[in-house]
Amino acid sequence: MYDILTLNKIAKCGTSLFSDAYAVSDSCDKPDAIMVRSAAMHDMALPENTLAIARAGAGVNNIPLDKCTAAGIAVFNTPGANANAVKELVVCGLFLASRKIPAAMNWVTTLKGEGDAVGKLVEKGKSQFVGPEIMGKTLGVIGLGAIGALVANAAVSLGMKVVGYLNPELTVRGALAISPEVTMVDSVEEVYACADYLTLHIPCIPATKGCINNDTIATMKDGVRILNFARGELVDNAAILAALESGKVASYVTDFPTDDQLGAAGVVAIPHLGASTPESEDNCAVMAAKELIAYLEKGEIVNSVNLPEMKLGAPKGKRICVIHEESALAAVIAAFGDVASNVATASRKGVSYTVADWSGEAPAINVNGIYRVRVIG
Repeated sequence: MYDILTLNKIAKCGTSLFSDAYAVSDSCDKPDAIMVRSAAMHDMALPENTLAIARAGAGVNNIPLDKCTAAGIAVFNTPGANANAVKELVVCGLFLASRKIPAAMNWVTTLKGEGDAVGKLVEKGKSQFVGPEIMGKTLGVIGLGAIGALVANAAVSLGMKVVGYLNPELTVRGALAISPEVTMVDSVEEVYACADYLTLHIPCIPATKGCINNDTIATMKDGVRILNFARGELVDNAAILAALESGKVASYVTDFPTDDQLGAAGVVAIPHLGASTPESEDNCAVMAAKELIAYLEKGEIVNSVNLPEMKLGAPKGKRICVIHEESALAAVIAAFGDVASNVATASRKGVSYTVADWSGEAPAINVNGIYRVRVIG
């Protein structure tokens, strides 16, 4: 029996995938695995028996990845499951950035009570909300992953010129999903320099935190419109407010508003609605559940953010799964001895995952650099 702890409400279409061999609840003390959406886990004590965490969403800022890796806990996310939902809101954001729609809608409500004069007042006052069309303008896309690719393709369909940063980690499959009409460049600086609209679709890591700042904004076009549906910390708060005040940035649409940004001229603040659709929540829940089932039952790793990918068939006999430092690989394989078969190994950023099937007595894996040893079957 596997115990699954849910830290947030997870769509039933996902949790219903677990068989009778699983117990799913929101009050388990020693879970074998955890399903989470946005709940903060950095201060959470992780039980020793916890094997995996599945984030029903793409961002994993709420999960202590280094701590999980050191404890031999696989962390999964669900890339692409909410991509369409976010893409649709980004497209909406393009129009919100251009046509001053939120300000116009707020203004028109002030005419309540003017009776038959409303029509004339609307015609008189609408000029203050004039904004440009997006057709023919250049959209710069930073991050051409599952969401960025969809945004780029949608913008092409809307008649925009699209320039995307050619991420070195972009896979062949990912590249094939991008419209050939998207111009790929080798540096973010090239994107900054040409964009009338700039949209961010990258994770917030130390290397990207605050990447939109005084220096980078200075290299952009005057009147650039910036959209942030990725993570709030990618944009330096003081820098964006100063740029809006000076007119360097015409508008800033964000799904992650700060207190200072609320009510500021030029800011369109949205309350983190990017993935808030029933379809997205269902897709994320289903993907997260399938990832956990594959890992717990077969040792398979798909969409992990801290361990290497490992596609596996059903175990033949017993299966031993070892998470370890990459430097310990030779010692781990040697420890399997002659009893192991179907040995597979993969590495990622200094962390390796080695799996083998065997019959008979299990080998002892007493090797330095081991994070976790798990037996299935």
